[in-house]
Amino acid sequence: MDQAPPQIVVASAPAPQMSPLWKAILEAGPLLLFFAAYYLGNRYGGLDANGDKVGIYWATGSAIFASLVAVAAYWFKLRRVPAAPLITFLVVGVFGGITLALQDPDFVKMKPTAVYALFAAALFGGLATGRLFLKGVFGEVFSLTDKGWRVLTIRWGLFFVTMAVLNEAVWRSFSEGAWVNFKVWAILPITMIFGALQYPILKRYGVAPETEEAP
Repeated sequence: MDQAPPQIVVASAPAPQMSPLWKAILEAGPLLLFFAAYYLGNRYGGLDANGDKVGIYWATGSAIFASLVAVAAYWFKLRRVPAAPLITFLVVGVFGGITLALQDPDFVKMKPTAVYALFAAALFGGLATGRLFLKGVFGEVFSLTDKGWRVLTIRWGLFFVTMAVLNEAVWRSFSEGAWVNFKVWAILPITMIFGALQYPILKRYGVAPETEEAP
């Protein structure tokens, strides 16, 4: 009896990935630059035509520059730009540009609200039309059942809605300096903590990655 030929497992070439260190730099770097520009602008930049300190405008310019650098870094490393930094760059460009053109800081303060609202709309809109955008973004990192991706989508969608409301509450109710501190020192840790709390979902709905066999 002839023995069946052994099956050959063909492993597809992994897509380029951004290292955790670079991801951390691209996440935290723009925030630290924003804070430094705000502080230096208020200290050394003088006053605008209304007699207000110009730190927020220095910070806005730095945010636009940092977003552009982040997009370029992703393209240089991955030859593509993920949706999140691309959307952030576009929104920063629009709201930051309006802020600088009109000398009205309210627009840049609304920028995080717009970003979170767009993320939430994309997740819930995709869920309503049967598309799991989180699976498309993180499917190479995590292997979950479709139910797991739906649960994760709902949780992150609600998180983004909450963050949009929270940003509106902070900038409308507190001083400009308080909002800057919230943006720089609170948003990223809150996001990281929320992400860490999703670990049980990853364990509960995780599946073993499939291997591709040659015919």
